[in-house]
Amino acid sequence: MKELTKAEEQVMQILWHLNKGFVNDILNVFPDPKPAYNTVSTIVRILEKKGFVGYKAYGKTHEYFPLVSKKEYTKRFFGSLMKNYFSNSYTALASFLANDKTISIQELEDMKALMEEEIEKQKSGNNE
Repeated sequence: MKELTKAEEQVMQILWHLNKGFVNDILNVFPDPKPAYNTVSTIVRILEKKGFVGYKAYGKTHEYFPLVSKKEYTKRFFGSLMKNYFSNSYTALASFLANDKTISIQELEDMKALMEEEIEKQKSGNNE
């Protein structure tokens, strides 16, 4: 699976939110200043060529929908991030997050609680 450019990812985020839509539907979700219709149309066609988007034709009009789920892309993107920036070490990621002064104490506490909950699930053999 190829990585997306920022513009492609922005269009995919909108399509994941909409589930399906025409170029005008996608364009309407963009914040102001909105890109040109032709720009969004071109990006959607690129996404189709990359295998991220499919479409249903209604004459000359196409309704687009994601072929790759947000969860699937996130997992792939995160794997690349882990490899390229943290040497595939979750400990290095945790250290980075723990030392990031922009993360609030509440967010750190929330992460800690999630980790403790997952540890207990795995210890009890309940890996849902």
